[in-house]
Amino acid sequence: MSDQSPFPRRLKAARTAKGFSQQGLGLRLGMDDNTASARMNQYERGKHTPDYQTLKRMADELGVPVSYFFCEDELSAELTHLFGRLTDGQKRTVIAVIKEMAK
Repeated sequence: MSDQSPFPRRLKAARTAKGFSQQGLGLRLGMDDNTASARMNQYERGKHTPDYQTLKRMADELGVPVSYFFCEDELSAELTHLFGRLTDGQKRTVIAVIKEMAK
């Protein structure tokens, strides 16, 4: 496993899955027209990490939970993404099933 944060890779994957350019996502997040693309590029290259409020806005705009950005492997990321789309009742059901399976 790499010591590098999975955030840049996950951000790019979520952004491209939604069909946004770097500038397009930056603009949707309220970034300045002249810097949106450069800022998003720096996040995706791992040069900078956004503050939590920006990270939360990114997650909301991309339809993923914040935790998705930090999953260590692809299966965990997919599970986190799908789990985040469920209702609270569905989440409780999934948790019960997983607890039973983990016994």
